[in-house]
Order: sequence, then C-alpha cells, then structure tokens
Amino acid sequence: MLNRRQLGALLALGASGAGLARAAAATPRVISVGGALTEIVYALGAERLLVGVDSTSSYPAAARALPDVGYQRTLSAEGLLSLAPTLILATEDAGPPPVLRQLELARVPLHILRAEHRFEGLLARSTRIGELLGRPAEARALNQRLDAQWQAGQRQVQQLAQSAARQPQVLFVLAHSMAQLRIAGQGTAADAMLGYAGVRNVMGGINGYRQLTPEAVIAAAPEIILTTREGLDAAGGIEPLLQVPGLAQTPAGRARRVVAFDALELLGFGPRLPALLPRLAQALHRA
Repeated sequence: MLNRRQLGALLALGASGAGLARAAAATPRVISVGGALTEIVYALGAERLLVGVDSTSSYPAAARALPDVGYQRTLSAEGLLSLAPTLILATEDAGPPPVLRQLELARVPLHILRAEHRFEGLLARSTRIGELLGRPAEARALNQRLDAQWQAGQRQVQQLAQSAARQPQVLFVLAHSMAQLRIAGQGTAADAMLGYAGVRNVMGGINGYRQLTPEAVIAAAPEIILTTREGLDAAGGIEPLLQVPGLAQTPAGRARRVVAFDALELLGFGPRLPALLPRLAQALHRA
C-alpha cells in the first residue's frame, strides 16, 4: 500500500503528465497493456503513438524495443505514470485493482476492453481502439480484412471436419514450468480455440484451468496434446513433457502427438487469429 506522501507524488506525476499531454495534444502518448491490444495498435498503423507496453507484448518484434511496464496482472502505478501517458489501453486481466484506482486518481484515461475469447470480441476491440486512437476508418478496413480471412478459415475447418472419420480428441496443456502444468477446461481461450478448430476438448467437463493430475489425463485419453511453444521450451522439449506422470500413458503420449503454437498467437485473440485458424485445424486434424 502507498502512504500519503507516495500517493501525493503519484498524483503530482499524473498531473504533470496531463499538463504535458495538453501541451502536445496532437501527439497522444499511449501505453498498451495486453499483447493482443498491442498487435491491434500496430495493425491500425498507430504504433508511433506507443510509449510503453507490457511484458506480454511480444509481437511484432518492434514492440519489444518499447519501454516495458511489467506483467499486466502486476502493474506498478509509478512505472506507468513515469511515461506520462495520455491514454492507457488494457484488458480485464490488468491489475492489481489498487493500481488501477491510483491511475484513476491521477486522472489518466484508462480504457478497459473486454477480454472475450471470441472472434467477434476481436472485431469489437479493433473498433474501439480505432475510435480511441482517432483511426476509425483504419479499424473498419482492418475488420473487413479480418472477417474475410475468418470466413475463409472457417470454410477450411468445415472441409477438414467433413473429411475426417471422427473428431480429434485434444488435451491442452499450459506449461509455465514443469512444476506448474495445467489443463484447460471450459471458459478458457484454449477451449475456444479447440472449438473453432473443429476438435473436441477432452477436458470440456471442467471449468477454467486446473492442475494436471495423472488420473484426469489418463481417463480423458487424448489423442493429441496441444501446448504453446513457450511451454514446450519451459518443459525442455517433447520428451521431458511426455515424461510427466499420466501424459505418457495417453494415446497422445504413446504416439508422441504433440502440437505447439506461439502462445500469444494461439491464446491472445489478436489480429493473427483468422490466419492461425486453418493452420491450427490442419495441425490437429492431421497430427
């Protein structure tokens, strides 16, 4: 918790930033908290407005050269306000709540966009960011391109599903480290992606992410394991991952059927989503 003196300093810093903003109103200073939001800013051609991003903003590569304000769930008011932002974009994942309240006290415009795991949510975020950054025409053009890609991708998924003898049975494993392996149930970004790809989430009977247990994965009997490239790297590769108790005893483990994609691309629901869909579906249907 901040004491009164620290809070006063933050308010002064925020007021100073607001003064700078009024003096240079033609050049907004934007901080993007959320990798998918940062991707949208770039897709709109508004990247020159960015003065900072969070640690999940790994794409495009140019974003990694911007000042890093930290992980989106553990933000610091001091770090954010030190960049004198005139606008902060964030999703519902941003926090902690006390920091968000401090930003409100400092009168920094903070816009929270819903972190929906749906294609329509991507279009809504693109539209809103276009409005906030003064690029509504660019947002409309982007959404038209995304929608055309999405419709084409869905047609490819339907073709794969029609030609398949049966629906692939897939387990998603989230691996931040070998000590923190979780499986994805309903209401997760991973579950939404599996549904869009036309495959069955074998953990669809649970909600959210749960700790991986040998009993659960053996009973689920997945034919394919889907994970992220970052997770696979954290595990040390396919072999160490399949040595996790339970995974080796599944049909996927015995056949070594493991598919991995970039985490932000797979789970972020950003502008790369439509192009990813047919690639994901093909990888899972043909694994």
